[in-house]
Amino acid sequence: MRWLCRVVVVGWIVAAPPLFAVAAESGIEALVAKATIAELQELMADGTLTSEAITVAFLGRIERLDGGLRSVIVVNPEAVKLARERDAERREGRLRGPLHGIPVLFKDNIESADPMATTAGSLALAGNVTDRDAGLVEKLRSAGVVVLGKTNLSEWANFRSERSSSGWSGVGGQTRNPYDPSRSPCGSSSGSGVAIAAGFAPVAIGTETDGSVVCPANATGLVGIKPTVGLVSRFGVVPISHTQDTAGPMARTVADAVVTLEAMIGTDDRDPATELAARAATWLLTEHLKPDGLKGKRLGVVRSTAGFHDGVDALLEQTIGDLRGAGATVVDGLEFDEIEGLDQAEYDVLLYEFKVDLNAYLSGLPGAERLPATTLEELIAFNERHADVEMPWFGQEIFIMSQATGSLDDQAYRDALELARDRSRNEIDRLLAENQLDALVAPTGSPAWTIDLVNGDHFSGGSSGFPARAGYPNITVPMGAVHGLPVGISFIGTALAEPVLVEIASGYEHATHRHRPPSLD
Repeated sequence: MRWLCRVVVVGWIVAAPPLFAVAAESGIEALVAKATIAELQELMADGTLTSEAITVAFLGRIERLDGGLRSVIVVNPEAVKLARERDAERREGRLRGPLHGIPVLFKDNIESADPMATTAGSLALAGNVTDRDAGLVEKLRSAGVVVLGKTNLSEWANFRSERSSSGWSGVGGQTRNPYDPSRSPCGSSSGSGVAIAAGFAPVAIGTETDGSVVCPANATGLVGIKPTVGLVSRFGVVPISHTQDTAGPMARTVADAVVTLEAMIGTDDRDPATELAARAATWLLTEHLKPDGLKGKRLGVVRSTAGFHDGVDALLEQTIGDLRGAGATVVDGLEFDEIEGLDQAEYDVLLYEFKVDLNAYLSGLPGAERLPATTLEELIAFNERHADVEMPWFGQEIFIMSQATGSLDDQAYRDALELARDRSRNEIDRLLAENQLDALVAPTGSPAWTIDLVNGDHFSGGSSGFPARAGYPNITVPMGAVHGLPVGISFIGTALAEPVLVEIASGYEHATHRHRPPSLD
């Protein structure tokens, strides 16, 4: 039963409170599971519901439906208390903004000051209760959200083995796709995607290094925003790469994702990359939510990112018609240049940065001395000692390769970074400039593949690579389904192109309304 959690995330305590049953029987649970953030605010404003009632309803839905999906690792034992505090503020007329009293789920590589461990899915961090908020959690808590709990993920954000199964972790087990539980939720923000698709909260926060927000959003029929690297603080987030990591929101609507992202953006002295966020200080992203946001836009279709699935290609053709029908000019037939060694260069960058960044993170944790491992080398040894629970299906060859790398002063690292990041930026900027475009358009990914714990993921294609390596923004929106499995369309821009991408994404969503929730009940 998932009402309260042990701090060391090894089980669940006692039974669901009676309020859960009341929420289900009264219809509140079904109501909040489908409501947008704006609709939940209306229900609280007119006194129909409180944040407490909404929070209890979501907790009850998690309790009732998540057993087979395994999207939530732990619920916050203080969630109801936090909701009551937001309700008290509302009664006193002290509203913090459009997220006041809204429950939010966070990927379990993001720290929060609540009594929950931040595990990155690994049993080595099962006791990692830091009593501090990540930078992005500070901002969202200040905006009035209720921290509802933590979501499962691909362990270590899918950077441990080349044969991993997206959504599997030693702490949380295998997360399953709500559209078909035999299929993958994609990774690594798998639990965040599944939880929102299943109606366990209106929004969740994921993290992406390359595809880990947009791929699960694609596979679970959601909107996912991977912002420009540096807009959102990474302090308090278990790292892979300081050049590519970023957090981003996942939601059922563009508006819900955008209002959440707006609250996350800001500078943080603990993350030097966020100096870039000062350039977004005057943004009002929600003002760019426009039903006619496609009108007058010039969009380029990157054909070199397609061709991996006939069903996806058919939906891409439909999308091109939708874009033109909503007033956009579409330039078709664009291609990224083939750059020899590009994928390997990205891999090399991540291998170098992972060891350096993770060692720095672990050694700086409050209470690090209580953890069984505080370096990558020690994590490798921990996994070997606990291979039966940490490596029953796949190994840790990525860990071992990363441990073997040198320092960030190595010329090999510098060359790889120049190739991966700079050439990717040049390619996106070249296509935008040569064709006078507002954004690039590409299929986000394939329909979800079947889960295969023995052989690992069966990834067949997608478009996350160039914006991920470049550190540029990428928004995916549902564009339809292939045999009942959702797929998305990505809108990609240059650095700090979020305002125009929001206009494009909201305009496309308004013109098509392609989101279809899974049937769980």
